[in-house]
Amino acid sequence: MTAIQANPLPQDLDQALMVGRVWRAAQNDNGTAGPAVVAVRKGRVIDITRHAPTVSELLERDDLVAIVRGAEGEDLGDVNALVAAALRGDDGAPVRLLAPCDLQAVKACGVTFAVSLLERVIEEQAKGDPARANALRAQLQATIGTNLSELEPGGEAAMRLKADLSARGMWSQYMEVGIGPDAEVFTKSQPMSAVGHGAAVGLHPSSHWNNPEPEIVLAVNSRAQVVGATLGNDVNLRDIEGRSALLLGKAKDNNGSCAIGPFIRLFDGDFDIDTLRGAEVRMLIEGVDDGFELEGRSFMREISRDPLDLVSQTCGKHHQYPDGFMLFLGTMFSPIKDRDAQGGGFTHHPGDRVSISTPSLGTLVNTVHRSDAIAPWTFGVRALYANLAQRGLL
Repeated sequence: MTAIQANPLPQDLDQALMVGRVWRAAQNDNGTAGPAVVAVRKGRVIDITRHAPTVSELLERDDLVAIVRGAEGEDLGDVNALVAAALRGDDGAPVRLLAPCDLQAVKACGVTFAVSLLERVIEEQAKGDPARANALRAQLQATIGTNLSELEPGGEAAMRLKADLSARGMWSQYMEVGIGPDAEVFTKSQPMSAVGHGAAVGLHPSSHWNNPEPEIVLAVNSRAQVVGATLGNDVNLRDIEGRSALLLGKAKDNNGSCAIGPFIRLFDGDFDIDTLRGAEVRMLIEGVDDGFELEGRSFMREISRDPLDLVSQTCGKHHQYPDGFMLFLGTMFSPIKDRDAQGGGFTHHPGDRVSISTPSLGTLVNTVHRSDAIAPWTFGVRALYANLAQRGLL
C-alpha cells in the first residue's frame, strides 16, 4: 500500500488527461479570490476557467478533450506541489486544491457488492448495536449458504432466493436492492458540498459506529455520458442507518461527509470504462491516537451491477440531471476488525487518516473529525455565481 499511497496521482501521469478545481488567491484587478477550473498536462496545472467557468459546463462540451489537452491558460505550477500542499493543510497557499466537481448532483449506489449487502443486513438486524454484529454475521452466512456475488440481480436464481428467504421470514430491504431488479441510488450530498484531497471529512457527533467507504466515482454529463472518473469516500454511519433505513439522509449527508478527488480523469484512448471494470481499489486507515491500521481492497470485477447499468438506472427519460452528476459505484469494504474491544468491530477515532487508491486514478487522502468540529460549508451555488460574476467570468 505504501508505494501507491505515496503518490496521489495516476501512475501514468504523463498520459493521464485530468481536470479539477482549485481555489486561487486574489489574482485580478479587483482583487477577488475564487475557484478556478484547471487541467493537468504533463504534471503542470493550467487554469482554463476562461474556456469553462465550471467543471459542470466543461464536461458538457463536445470539444472537452481538445480543451483539456490544448486550450490556452495560466500555468499555476507543478501538480505534485499542489497535492502536497493539500496534505499539509496549507490554507494560506496561493492555489489550493478543491473537490473536482461543482454544480453536479452527487449520487451514490448502495449494496452493489455481496459483502456490503450482508453487512447492511447485519446493521439492520443489529438495530445499530455493533456488539450483535458477529453473531448475526455467522447466522446469516450459515442460513443463506450461497455466494451472492454469483447472482444476477433480478435473475431467476435471485428471485428464487428471495422467495425462499421471504418464506423463512428473513427477507430484507437490503436484499431487495442487492439482488432484486432495481438498484439503490440515493443522493449522497448537495452540489458544491464535497471536500477534496487533504481535507477533513466529518462524522455526525451522535454516531459511535462508522467507517469509510472507498469507491470509484463516475463523472456523468447531462446526456448521461460517462466522461471520466475519480475516487470517493462515501462516509458511512452504521449505527444511524442500522436503526432505520429512513435515517439514510442523517447517516450519509453531513458537513464534510463526502470526499471526492484528487482530480477527474477523463476517458481517452488510454483510459476508459473497461479500465474501471478491472480496477482494484485499495484503502488504508491509520489511527493517529492508537497506532491502529486496517487495510482493505475492492475488486470492481466483483460488482453485481455493471457501472453503465447503474448510470442508466440513475438518469434517463425517468430522471434528468441538467448539470450532470457524480455517481459513487458502491464498495465491498465493510470493516469488521476489532479496534476498541473484542467483538466491537471497527469504528473511527478522531484524527484517523484514510487513503483510498487505484493506480489509474491516484490516491485520495482525508483525515476524520466530527462534522460539527470541521470548517462549516458556506460556499454554495449562489456564492459561486456571485463570485464568477465579480471576476468577469460569466
